[in-house]
Amino acid sequence: MSPLWKPNQDRIDPSRPLYEQFVEQLRADIARGELPPGTRLPSVRELAAAARVNPTTVMKTYQELERIKLIVTHRGQGTFVTNDEKAILDSKRTIARAAVSKLREVAESLDLSLEQLLKLANTEEDE
Repeated sequence: MSPLWKPNQDRIDPSRPLYEQFVEQLRADIARGELPPGTRLPSVRELAAAARVNPTTVMKTYQELERIKLIVTHRGQGTFVTNDEKAILDSKRTIARAAVSKLREVAESLDLSLEQLLKLANTEEDE
C-alpha cells in the first residue's frame, strides 16, 4: 500500500454521501489490485485525519466494506484487505454490472441497443 490510502478528492460528488463514495473508491482500488489482499489499511482516525473528514464517515465506510467482505478487522492488529478471492471477484462482478447498466441507460437514451452503442463508439469519425 502507498504510505496512506486517501480518497481521490477530485472525484467527490457533494450531492452524495461521502462514505458511499469512499466505499466505491476503495472497492475499485481493491478490484484493480492497487490494494492487494492482505494490505493493511489506515486506522479510522488516521484516515479521517488524512482525508479531513469526520471519523464516523470512515467508520461507516469500513463497516460497509466489511459487510461485503472486502476488508477484515482484527482487534489489536488493524484493518486489512481480505484474502478471500471470491469476495474480490464478487466485487468486480458488481462493478462490471453497474457499468453495463449505465451503458444500457445511455444506449436507451439514444434509442440504441447496447450492441449498437458499442458499435457506434468503435467506428471511425469520418466513415
